[in-house]
Amino acid sequence: MNRRLDLLHPYPFERLNALLEGVKASPDHDLIPLSLGEPRHEAPDFLVEMYRRRELVLRGFGTYPPTKGLPELRNAIAAFVGRRFAAPVDPETQVLPVNGTREALFAIAQAVIDPEEPGTTFMPNPFYQIYEGATIIAGSKPVYIPCTAETDFNPDFSRVTDDEWSSCRLVYICSPGNPTGAVMGIPEMQRLLRLADEHGFVIASDECYSEIYADEGQPPPGLLQAAFEMGREDYRNCIAFNSLSKRSNLPGLRSGYACGDASLIEKFLLYRTYHGSAMPVHHQLLSAAAWDDEGHVVANRARYRAKFDAVMALLENVWPMHRPAASFYLWPSTPVDAERFTQKLIEAVNIKVVPGTYLSRDAHGTNPGKNRVRMALVATQEECVEAAERLKRFMQEERYR
Repeated sequence: MNRRLDLLHPYPFERLNALLEGVKASPDHDLIPLSLGEPRHEAPDFLVEMYRRRELVLRGFGTYPPTKGLPELRNAIAAFVGRRFAAPVDPETQVLPVNGTREALFAIAQAVIDPEEPGTTFMPNPFYQIYEGATIIAGSKPVYIPCTAETDFNPDFSRVTDDEWSSCRLVYICSPGNPTGAVMGIPEMQRLLRLADEHGFVIASDECYSEIYADEGQPPPGLLQAAFEMGREDYRNCIAFNSLSKRSNLPGLRSGYACGDASLIEKFLLYRTYHGSAMPVHHQLLSAAAWDDEGHVVANRARYRAKFDAVMALLENVWPMHRPAASFYLWPSTPVDAERFTQKLIEAVNIKVVPGTYLSRDAHGTNPGKNRVRMALVATQEECVEAAERLKRFMQEERYR
């Protein structure tokens, strides 16, 4: 067996299940899970209808899918990236469909990191645990870059030394951030791009929350957008990842893209051809239709905004918290240890959240997840309002003690 598997940390939800084992949930309330970031809005009707078409299914079942992707899917992705991020890309050489961002974010480390010179891989702290696992399995050393309130919850790269940059092979960024909802600005991304020029590392940008944001007039920028504004049409050292899971409420479709530097895409395609990760043809056709449509995405954003408005209004006087610029997460501080807080929530009001330290690591003498929890507003409007009302009483009565 690969001995590096023994170095992997337990997944956050495995730890959460262990924490809650034996905790008796409140018998007076049905469970409202705010723990898992799984979109629960309905899939768009036009895609559901499309999926029912016999000719689509027959075409999908009757052929091996191309790993490179159907031309209509690559064209749809390229059109989306150009429309959304003002970053023109070549669908032939700079676009690659993937089975959701999770597997692709893991796989890119295996393709990019040289086993003879694995160096280090930088990632935000807190983070999506796939970055860490991918780094460890690739033989690289994880370096955790703190994301705290002092830096608006964006990675504080200012503390990285030249020697540390020289050992870096890959940098994961996540904007909008999970679990903070923080958005990196174009100047911050461009500083990172100049560092990549100097030190030769690859930037993998996880942008799967890019289409859920608070201000309709200020969509979060992307890495390719930042590069193009510097005059870089080749997107050197850049690869951006996005998904239909959050954008279109299609987590079960397992559909996303990798897009950017043609030389990286070429090698990533080679890796994926051997890895056997081609998306089924009928999923590719559905995905092309989803990337081509913006109406359902605008409506989806409005539903999240309404939930944030309702929840924040109920909690603002008893549990003040930062409203993120994007994503569907809240990342509030807790008045007691977050694990105890999580257990007490189940006992008192049957609401499930994730302790912040399950999404972060001790580094630089601190842990950015300490005394925080992550809450995902993915349930229905009614459930989110009900959860906020329970939380309000929970905080008022100090039932976390």
